[in-house]
Amino acid sequence: MSLIEQTVGRTALTLPGATRVFRDHNIDFCCGGRISLREAAERIGLAPEALVSELEALPAGESDARDWQSASNDELVEHILTRYHDVHRQQLPELVRMARRVEQVHGERDTCPNGLADLLTTLHQEMESHMQKEEQILFPMLRRGMAAQAQGPIAVMRHEHDDHGEHLEQLAALTDDITPPRGACTTWRALYTGLREFRDDLMQHIHLENNLLFERAG
Repeated sequence: MSLIEQTVGRTALTLPGATRVFRDHNIDFCCGGRISLREAAERIGLAPEALVSELEALPAGESDARDWQSASNDELVEHILTRYHDVHRQQLPELVRMARRVEQVHGERDTCPNGLADLLTTLHQEMESHMQKEEQILFPMLRRGMAAQAQGPIAVMRHEHDDHGEHLEQLAALTDDITPPRGACTTWRALYTGLREFRDDLMQHIHLENNLLFERAG
């Protein structure tokens, strides 16, 4: 299959550096990973050939990250738990705290992301519920090889991933795509640095589940 007809999710899994290109173009490789590169490019008004050329120009072996396609389900689940679930639980309370501080101090400024703390609080609550369902129900099923019985829970998790993706879009809209304004204080800049890290982590987290772990069980 030519690269242009390959899905976004498959390309993100198999081509080192592809996720950075997708992020640069705001192509959703986690929740929207099941569409072809051609369709993804057309959706954002980019010539598909231009996107493919950019991907083909990536230096070989750019990423030193592990290729998780060769990992067992046990290894992949353990990685998701320690690298993403544990990390999100550390990230979100601190991001909420900083967002509240910025809104309290700078709320009258046009550039202040008013409503961000409430959005992050909602996301934190929804993600905690989501992660607990994975940890208590879905992941144990996948580890026991119960792929057929897991299809219902997987469908629910995919739907909730779409909700997380919508929250990330709202977050980008509130923060000028996480770009601090001129004269932003140290807390404001630190908040946005943390938000970028969280967004990148969450997209990679959803990508590994939707495009690898859940596809295996399909």
